[in-house]
Amino acid sequence: MKKPLVGAFLATLLVGAGVAPAFAATSQDAAPTRATSTAKASTGAKAKAVDFAGTVALSNCSGSVVRTAASQPNDPALVMSNGHCLETGFPAAGQVIVNRASSRTFSLLNGAAQKVGTLKASKIAYGTMTDTDVSLYQLTSTYAQIQSQYGIKALELSAARPAQGSAITVVSGYWKKTYSCNVDGFAYRLKEGAWTWKDSVRYTSACQTIGGTSGSPVLDTNTGKVVAVNNTGNEDGARCTDNNPCEVDEAGKVTVRKGINYGQQTYNMVPCITTGSKIDLTRPGCALPKP
Repeated sequence: MKKPLVGAFLATLLVGAGVAPAFAATSQDAAPTRATSTAKASTGAKAKAVDFAGTVALSNCSGSVVRTAASQPNDPALVMSNGHCLETGFPAAGQVIVNRASSRTFSLLNGAAQKVGTLKASKIAYGTMTDTDVSLYQLTSTYAQIQSQYGIKALELSAARPAQGSAITVVSGYWKKTYSCNVDGFAYRLKEGAWTWKDSVRYTSACQTIGGTSGSPVLDTNTGKVVAVNNTGNEDGARCTDNNPCEVDEAGKVTVRKGINYGQQTYNMVPCITTGSKIDLTRPGCALPKP
């Protein structure tokens, strides 16, 4: 996969021209300085404005400060991105990382996509590329401290599965861009090289996400809640290869959709997040894979 994250890998990433499934970028210096929008929402007046408050820029990806409805102000804050954005490199198929020390930093953005501060991780609370493609970093700051110091509230993870046809917005803190479209449907299995993801969200063609948008929160445009994490797309029409995921249905039929992009649903990990922002993979309803 052309998804370099650390060290010499960074030199090989293709950014912008294609939609490499890592959607990672090589240098944050390349990111634009003004917030822009690359597509218009395809729904009407009900769609509410979505801004950048609570999103973050990683060194090579996008992310967001997230919470559940049950999170408390004094809980350590969580940052969500992709498993393939981990500074430790891509987790192998079947690998699950939990509670690994990390001192990674994140640039916190306000609604106008301006950097207002730097957040620091204490650990990788969870990370995997199996069944889904997600990382959750626990921070050294609490939700209350972030709100008090920067005036930024965390984005709420929706506990509900997104509906087909619903309006969504992918918000990239790395590129300071938004991509608005709709949920086109769901891929029973999305296979890319060595990795397979379950029940992935397929976007309509208006969301032409690019390198660097990996890990962006996918918001329900009407509620403002996070329903998925952006992660991949078919770059040139190849079948099930790195950079070219394919859809596999329950009967094993393979479908290739060139130029179409995808995210991984997040409602099924909400039950895994418990008191103190701890990840408890044994809780009822928690669908994240275990180590």
